[in-house]
Amino acid sequence: MHVLLADDQAKVRSAMRLLFEQDPDIEVMGEAVDATGLLDWVKVVCPDMVLLDWELPGGDGEEILSAIRDSCSRVSIVALSGRHEARRAALDAGADAFVSKGDPPERLMEAVKACACNGSARPAAALRSERGQEAAT
Repeated sequence: MHVLLADDQAKVRSAMRLLFEQDPDIEVMGEAVDATGLLDWVKVVCPDMVLLDWELPGGDGEEILSAIRDSCSRVSIVALSGRHEARRAALDAGADAFVSKGDPPERLMEAVKACACNGSARPAAALRSERGQEAAT
C-alpha cells in the first residue's frame, strides 16, 4: 500500500513513518507539510492512502479532501486531528476514517488496515509482485 503523510508537525510525520516502516505492506511515498505540497504529491504518485492532518496549513480539511479526490478518486483518506470535535466534520466530508492524534499508534494502524481492506488500497508487496509479473510478460 502506497501512503502519503500530510502533517505540519515533523514529530507526527516521523512517528507515523516509524510506525509504517514496521509493516512490509506499507510504503511511505512522501511527506507534505501543507496543502500545496500534499496536492502536488497526490498528482505525482496517486497513492492508495493519504494520512491527512485535518488542520493542514494552506486550506481547510474539507477543501483539501475534495481536491485529493479530484486528483485521485480511488485514494483512501484517514483524517488526523488533535481536536476530537474535528471527527464529525472529517467523516461528514468523506474521510474513510478519523484518528485522534492522542490515540495510541495501534489505533492509527487499525484504521489504516481497515481502510486498506475496505477500499482500493492494496498491499505494497502485492503491487511489487504484480509489477514483477508485468515485467516478465
